[in-house]
Amino acid sequence: MFNLIAAYFEDFTNFRLSKIKFNAYFLNCKGFQNPVFMKKLLTQLNHSYHLFYLIMVFVAGIGLIFLVFPGESRFKYEFQKGSPWRHETLIAPFNFAILKTDAEIKAETDSTLKTYLPYFTLDTTIENSKVNEFILALSKLKEVNPAINSIKNIHHLPDILKNIFNTGILPQPITSYKELEGKNAIMQIRGNKADRIPVSRLHSIKAAYQEFNDTIRKISGKIYPEIVQKINLSDFIAENLTYDEKINRDEKKQLLDKLSATKGMVQAGERIIFQGDLVGQQKFMILESLKQAYETKRGDNMEYFLVISGRLVIISALIALMFMYLLFYRRELFDHKRNLSFIIMMIVLMIFLAGLSTKMKSINIYVVPMAILPILIRIFFDSRTAIFSLMVTTLIIGYFAPNSYEYIILQMIAGIIAVFTLNKLHKRSHLVLSALAVFIAYSLIYTAMAMVQEGSIESIDWKNLQWFGFSSLFIFITYPLIYIFEKIFGFVSDVTLIELSNTNQPLLRMLAEEAPGTFQHSLQVANLAEAVIHKIGGNPFLVYAGALYHDIGKTYKSEYFIENQVAGMNPHDNLDYMKSAEIIIDHVSKGVLLAQKYKLPEVLISFITSHHGTTQSNYFYKKYLIENPGKELDTSSFSYPGPLPYNKEMAVLMLTDGIEATAHSLKEKTAASFSEMIEYLVEQKIKSKQLIDADLTLRDLTILKSTLLEKLVSIYHVRIEYPK
Repeated sequence: MFNLIAAYFEDFTNFRLSKIKFNAYFLNCKGFQNPVFMKKLLTQLNHSYHLFYLIMVFVAGIGLIFLVFPGESRFKYEFQKGSPWRHETLIAPFNFAILKTDAEIKAETDSTLKTYLPYFTLDTTIENSKVNEFILALSKLKEVNPAINSIKNIHHLPDILKNIFNTGILPQPITSYKELEGKNAIMQIRGNKADRIPVSRLHSIKAAYQEFNDTIRKISGKIYPEIVQKINLSDFIAENLTYDEKINRDEKKQLLDKLSATKGMVQAGERIIFQGDLVGQQKFMILESLKQAYETKRGDNMEYFLVISGRLVIISALIALMFMYLLFYRRELFDHKRNLSFIIMMIVLMIFLAGLSTKMKSINIYVVPMAILPILIRIFFDSRTAIFSLMVTTLIIGYFAPNSYEYIILQMIAGIIAVFTLNKLHKRSHLVLSALAVFIAYSLIYTAMAMVQEGSIESIDWKNLQWFGFSSLFIFITYPLIYIFEKIFGFVSDVTLIELSNTNQPLLRMLAEEAPGTFQHSLQVANLAEAVIHKIGGNPFLVYAGALYHDIGKTYKSEYFIENQVAGMNPHDNLDYMKSAEIIIDHVSKGVLLAQKYKLPEVLISFITSHHGTTQSNYFYKKYLIENPGKELDTSSFSYPGPLPYNKEMAVLMLTDGIEATAHSLKEKTAASFSEMIEYLVEQKIKSKQLIDADLTLRDLTILKSTLLEKLVSIYHVRIEYPK
């Protein structure tokens, strides 16, 4: 047998996609004709497949997270600025340099850039070309008017133009160059030589033209109008000085690279801090320097096998905690492959984004919208799972995040606030309020921790608030993500349920037009079931939508259902009882086909299939027994196919559906008759074991009965007759 199974898996590697072929394969084999044996075998194989899938998801999740983890070893001491040193007295294990603070590095950088002189390149070819053109134009003018030769210093004009070009002509006014703000000189590059030129000597094209024009006017005197009439001075003025981006970038880099990132040294054996001492600014930088030096030094001669093993154990332990939580507290999610895959996928995705942010110097790890994780899991599942997923994810990221303790505290608080403020997502405004609450939580906790660490408001790095703002704004992408994940994983959010509950939906409009009585019955059942769920707990949007669609199969042969019949006309009068029962029962399968055609979610289709469970069409069944006494009968011909309701909402719909329908048939509509009818129908459902898979308690049933009684009395209340 095991050889046969092995051979099958060689032909069909994907068991899930080949179930039909799998069944046919074994049914045609000798020795597998026994249905009981086949059922046990298929059950065992299905269980094995699920176990294999769980292992695959577990291993894949660990593997993907492992790729994000940093490769270096970790400093074994945890410390925070403003808190006491809680470890033993620390002695320097080796010589190391003390790092400068970010503020010190920034101050040195700003000072260096402030004294830096920008480089501009001078194009000498333009100077030679324009000066020669002017000399030629001036010579021609002298030939036309020899009197110009008699002007004193006229022959100096080419040299004056050359001097203007020598200092440099910029295309724009000097004030328009940001590179020249606060500068009193530039470095002018002429060929392979760079000279310092005062900014005051530079010209723009307009200034150069003005200076050259004024010089000619001063020298030429009365002949000036004739000169400028014959010669267009602007033709000989052109920009020859440009800002060189590449040279300046390289020069700045060289200057900044020369800046030292350290200040002073700590010698091996020197005491760094006593146990209980407060970690102030100076001690904090020494400890940070030791931490960086330690991790670098350990990385040079570490045992990579041990590091990898340790990382795998940490990741495996935390992912195993997630699996154990789902196994013991949310078994329905653990057994559902799509739900489990989604949760693990979201954890891996957030860890990947956080790991990516730590490798990019331009962004901060807090820009990663961690609050999206608990929000999405809360919307699709529940609050406990959302918070537990957040805890596992934050602990994993906290291993490699800068300031691990601060990161974990901030993300846990902000994530829990997101879950609390977005308990339900029914309106777009809920998402706005949640994003605002997350930003406030981030800002308050960060400020509080910074005050403890820094000891003053002035020392707090307020720039981090911008990263919190970006992270909070990213929460708005939750709305489109809900739609995407619904399509990929088949989830149904409250937003979708609200949309589907709109009676203008095509399927509900068709029900209202073709089976108006059924439509009114569905509305009534939806209102009653929603009232019950509000009191016993559950999802009112789910039960309301499920109730609206549970009888859509009655649009097929709607006249055969009593609520749609005209008085005195009953098509069942011309049919035998088995055929009538078949038409009535068939509304379940017809409803499923309609729901699939209109692409209703699976969870709503479950309301269609389960709202009668495995009960019988009692009226036609009893009629058949009366007219055929003693005749053998296959009761399945009069029974609904099921399945039984498997959650609270489906069970409430089953009970409410039967009670509402029976209430119409009561001749005497009083509180006593309603109470008796409700007690009887609930008891019948319990006796026929229709509620064994639903999580309804006796308390829930008591509340259901009292709620429905109150509603029915209100609906069918007979008003007093007013005197004429």
